Amino acid sequence: MRPRLVSGEKPLHWVGSSKDDLCAFPLPVQREIGNALGLAQFGGKHPRAKPWKGEGPGVFEMVDDFDGDTYRAVYTVRFRHAVYVLHAFQKKSPRGIQTARGDIELIARRLKLARQDDEARDGENDR
Repeated sequence: MRPRLVSGEKPLHWVGSSKDDLCAFPLPVQREIGNALGLAQFGGKHPRAKPWKGEGPGVFEMVDDFDGDTYRAVYTVRFRHAVYVLHAFQKKSPRGIQTARGDIELIARRLKLARQDDEARDGENDR
């Protein structure tokens, strides 16, 4: 059974392993990122969420630090039917603040999957 949505709330869709990856984060990080995702579902933005560079408008990154480690979640509010969580990962780039190429490429691929899913939902709603 699906949970009932409140008026104006978009459902949260997890792309790939993003939910499992987020669930592996320390509990305080899960709470903070979960709060940001909850705000996004209602059209808001967490004060520390910032635009994800390289994919255009509507894609955001939430960063949280815990116990000397940095955790990130990238999500998009670009589409009409849902908020899509594209990737959740622990920052381990060997080059300072730069995000690893593999993470950047994974986010781009998952954004395409989210777009395809949203377009398919558009067709379902037209029936």
